[in-house]
Amino acid sequence: MADQILPIVILNGRPAAGKSEVIDYLKKTPLEERIRRFHIGEFEEFDDFPILWERFEDDDIYQRHGKPRLISDTVFTYEGKTLDGYVFKDQFFWDFLIEKLNFFYARRLRDVPDYHQTTTAILEFARGKQHGGFAEAYSYLSDDVLSKASTIYINVTWEESLRKNRRRRNPDRPDSILEHSLEDKKIEYLYKESEWGEFSGQDPEYLLVKGHKVPYAVFENMPEKTDKPEVLGAHLEEVCGKLWALRQRS
Repeated sequence: MADQILPIVILNGRPAAGKSEVIDYLKKTPLEERIRRFHIGEFEEFDDFPILWERFEDDDIYQRHGKPRLISDTVFTYEGKTLDGYVFKDQFFWDFLIEKLNFFYARRLRDVPDYHQTTTAILEFARGKQHGGFAEAYSYLSDDVLSKASTIYINVTWEESLRKNRRRRNPDRPDSILEHSLEDKKIEYLYKESEWGEFSGQDPEYLLVKGHKVPYAVFENMPEKTDKPEVLGAHLEEVCGKLWALRQRS
């Protein structure tokens, strides 16, 4: 199976771009079909959102017991106004999250030496220019990850990201992968400005990172495809086919 599957897929995009919907679609696709159409085998997700959210919860526990918050604050300043919402005290924590993904992946290889004989690792994260952008995030990925990775970028405009972020809001499940969302001003503060175009603009087919050439392809989600399974699947097949061809060439 190893000669038919992509070992690592990095899934990027703005918040609510459709990353979680793509993963949900892949989960519902039978294994043989998934390999044939998308070159993705049995797969495991490495998503930085649960790590991020757990740190917010940890700080809430500290604060509830009269101790100072260690990593996050509950208010932030934007456009001269103080607003409610979790933010990190130190911007480096965004890079720390990438290091955690490296750690989880390395541990999996340690425990399962033939991991990629059957399994595709999917690393998922969003980044805005305010907290370093994709170029900085990729600079923290390990050489082991970069040497095996291919990237899918799900492309939506800032306005579409905002619309879909509002649509998926469930205030009772802020920790949910499919239902978490940010307040309007917070998503604007963190994610309105994106440098994906600058980062990917060095080469039309490869992301150039620390001497590695990472194949990439763009899933165009404008107009929205991730709410229509048959359209999602057809376009994802095109995107993964391009990645497979680039990886075989490189």
